[in-house]
Amino acid sequence: MNKIEHIGIAVKDLNASNTVYEKLLGVAHYKIEDVASEGVKTSFFRIGESKIELLQATTPESPIAKFIAKRGEGVHHVAFAVEDIEAEIKRLKNEGFEMIHHSPKQGADGKLIAFLHPKSSGGVLVELCQDMDNKE
Repeated sequence: MNKIEHIGIAVKDLNASNTVYEKLLGVAHYKIEDVASEGVKTSFFRIGESKIELLQATTPESPIAKFIAKRGEGVHHVAFAVEDIEAEIKRLKNEGFEMIHHSPKQGADGKLIAFLHPKSSGGVLVELCQDMDNKE
């Protein structure tokens, strides 16, 4: 793992949260993107080498909708940048981590992604991210 790529924050209202984070961080978001496969709309803020990803559910069945219903708004996941996501998934499985995704899938912001189950990572939902342009 190279660095923290982003921190994902579950929000009820993306527009209202964008306003809050623009004031808080002193920068505007640089991208809003729908990820239909995950039932979310995302907004990204760049802070130095890392990012903040705001996530709003677009369907009641989405993981974000379920998260907010159970826990309310707040930190949803920590994402780490990796060079080779398939090799990292294999390494983590060999180390005993339980994967939610056993193979990478397309995520937001031009990334291939895979999540580890929080019950195997100390209660923290961990996302692996690889730049799509870094894919062979």
